[in-house]
Amino acid sequence: MGSLDEGPLNLDLEIGLKNGSFELPFEHQPETLAIQDAVKLLLQGLHEDVNREGIKKTPFRVAKALREGTRGYKQKVKEYVQSALFPEAGLDSGVGQAGGVGGLVVVRDLDHYSYCESCLLPFHVRCHIGYVPSEQRVLGLSKFSRVTDVFAKRLQEPQRLADEICSALQHWVKPSGVAVVLQCSHIHFPSLDLVDSSSHDGFVKLMVSSGSGVFEDERSSLWGEFMSFLKFKGVADGSVKEWCPSVKSKLFLEEDQEMVSAVVTILRSLGEDPSRKELIATPSRFLNWMMNFQNVNLEMKLLNGFNSVKANGDIREKMLHCELKMPFWSMCEHHLLPFYGVVHVGYYCTEGSNAIASSLVKSIVHFYGFKLQVQERMTRQIAEKLSPLVGGDVIVVAEAGHTCMISRGIEKFGSSTATIAVLGQFCNDSSARAEFLDKIHTTTTAL
Repeated sequence: MGSLDEGPLNLDLEIGLKNGSFELPFEHQPETLAIQDAVKLLLQGLHEDVNREGIKKTPFRVAKALREGTRGYKQKVKEYVQSALFPEAGLDSGVGQAGGVGGLVVVRDLDHYSYCESCLLPFHVRCHIGYVPSEQRVLGLSKFSRVTDVFAKRLQEPQRLADEICSALQHWVKPSGVAVVLQCSHIHFPSLDLVDSSSHDGFVKLMVSSGSGVFEDERSSLWGEFMSFLKFKGVADGSVKEWCPSVKSKLFLEEDQEMVSAVVTILRSLGEDPSRKELIATPSRFLNWMMNFQNVNLEMKLLNGFNSVKANGDIREKMLHCELKMPFWSMCEHHLLPFYGVVHVGYYCTEGSNAIASSLVKSIVHFYGFKLQVQERMTRQIAEKLSPLVGGDVIVVAEAGHTCMISRGIEKFGSSTATIAVLGQFCNDSSARAEFLDKIHTTTTAL
């Protein structure tokens, strides 16, 4: 009885019983299924078709990304540290400091991502750790990153993250002291109605620190020596009261309670307590950000009053006109994570004719950014919208960083993606493309 269904079930049991304990495959786990259902509801709230090919698998991808990004709740520092404490003799105190007794050790530039507990958006963390070994033993260097990851892969805020890393290393390694400095960067989206976002500061940056043992006093000479190994530019200290931009944003007066409940379900499925005071307003803040990307039939009223560049009967030389480094902000429809960067536009207009207004080009870029998007589609849409306005010859290049590349899975920090769309003369004229790409290169290297 039921033999037709036993194959998949037996396979699941075989996988789950490996190592003597049963665990359902990831895609069948209740937490994964609950997050998928919640994400489907959120997509419907954005007026998206959840069966559309591009987002059909988005609920599962989001569930996987969120659970990977918060795996620290199920990890223990002890498992990483205890097997990586190595004996290392130190110097006599009367001779000097080095090795496993005294002597400063600094591990710098550990790049991680964490999820902001106030808005559920990922933020970048660059971690620097210093410690003074004791008891004639040192910790394997790779374990500093492992310990940082345990606490970064949770819903966090910078100061608590620094304190938890510091406290864990002090407890399990038992050195003379630990110093932790974090450089944190939180994406700051402009509002949808901000047509020209070129002056918008896209990130909030913050530096926080934590110390234990001989590093408890940040005025000490030892702390000063630690800081001398670190050079910072343009990073604010921990005096910023609210570092998450969403905390300062005005919330929508009317909320869809089903969507709020969906975010609460996500929090609970990640292993968090939605009633924790720091998380009470998180569902509303997350929805406030997400609703910027709802799929509604917005009209491009910006086009009113603008005329296209019309061909003149006289034969005149065509001139390349460029609009470069226009910022854009968007959300990846595959993982519901931000991507952001700049767009460059080039088109030909005849000598003596007027180029289209720069503000119009920026408005079109801004408009197509504020959607559930993929970068390739956005680049094409911008080109297609501009084409009739500029006489058909247009080239668009978008350069972007994707948080889905660095806050999940492969975690490729520093990676970026460039996409290109060409219409008209730019399709077949390699010299025209080369001229425009050289303009981008010249402008970028001149900064």
